Amino acid sequence: MQSTEVQATLSVNEPSSSPSLLQRVSTYLYFRPKLLLLLLLGPPLLAYAVFYLGSLGAMLLQSFFRLDNFTGVVVREFSLATYRDLFTGPNMDIARRTAGMAASVTVAAALLAFPLAYYAVRYASAWLKPLLYLAVLLPLWSSYLVRVYSWRLILAKEGIISWAVDQVHLTWLLDGILSLPVIGGPSLTVSTLGMFVVFVYIWLPYMILPIYAALERVPRSLLEASSDLGGHPGHTFRWVILPLAFPGVVAGSIFTFSLTMGDFIVPSALGNSSFFIGQAVLSHQGTSGNIPLAAAFTMIPIVIMGVYLLIARKLGAFDAL
Repeated sequence: MQSTEVQATLSVNEPSSSPSLLQRVSTYLYFRPKLLLLLLLGPPLLAYAVFYLGSLGAMLLQSFFRLDNFTGVVVREFSLATYRDLFTGPNMDIARRTAGMAASVTVAAALLAFPLAYYAVRYASAWLKPLLYLAVLLPLWSSYLVRVYSWRLILAKEGIISWAVDQVHLTWLLDGILSLPVIGGPSLTVSTLGMFVVFVYIWLPYMILPIYAALERVPRSLLEASSDLGGHPGHTFRWVILPLAFPGVVAGSIFTFSLTMGDFIVPSALGNSSFFIGQAVLSHQGTSGNIPLAAAFTMIPIVIMGVYLLIARKLGAFDAL
């Protein structure tokens, strides 16, 4: 009886079968973490290099070709003629106009987003906070084109804004604003001011969310310590809250600045005859067939954003993403 129990115990402890192929591969990779990391990251990095960096490289190469003005054919010879055309007055006006709009949209979005994010983090109740978060995300669930063309109706002469201004007898003020040389136009729909309003509305959630995340990381104990040491709310905000939340502002500005720089739908739907970079690229690539100049134009936002990202990295913006 005792020998039978010993045999049963030995049979239980013995392996039932040899390891499967999957188990052997798993064991092999477990002891070779670098090979496992290569297998995991290799395919996506290869796809990134081929489809993204490869397309950027091809675009950069195209920018060094030139268009023959007589035949309209792209001459595939290395030349800086296209960049000489790029740095002419009209083209530089397009670049300055686009960068100025992107900068102004970024500043306005930050000024609007910070109070809302701060209220949501510090003062909103437990039931109100998710509602505010949902209200920020809700516009992103609708079509981009629907939002842009909805604003086209809102800003039109027959739209609700003109009607509301007329009801309070401030039409003269709106007409005075639209008569200004830089931001005005025949109506809000066809003006730089109208584009600015729509850009801020479209990209505002991308500024709110990073600031919200940065403010959530600010320990409440630091605010209490500042108060205990005699700092009034203004000093606490200036020397404690703002420096700690500033990386979130910079992180949000990466989205608002870059998205405004490359957008061509809003200027096409609400703008006037003044081109932005996105419109210039579309026009040169599709209408005139000047692909080298279109490729050279795309280098402007790439270079600007490259410098901007280096500065943002120094400011710790990527920690708030």
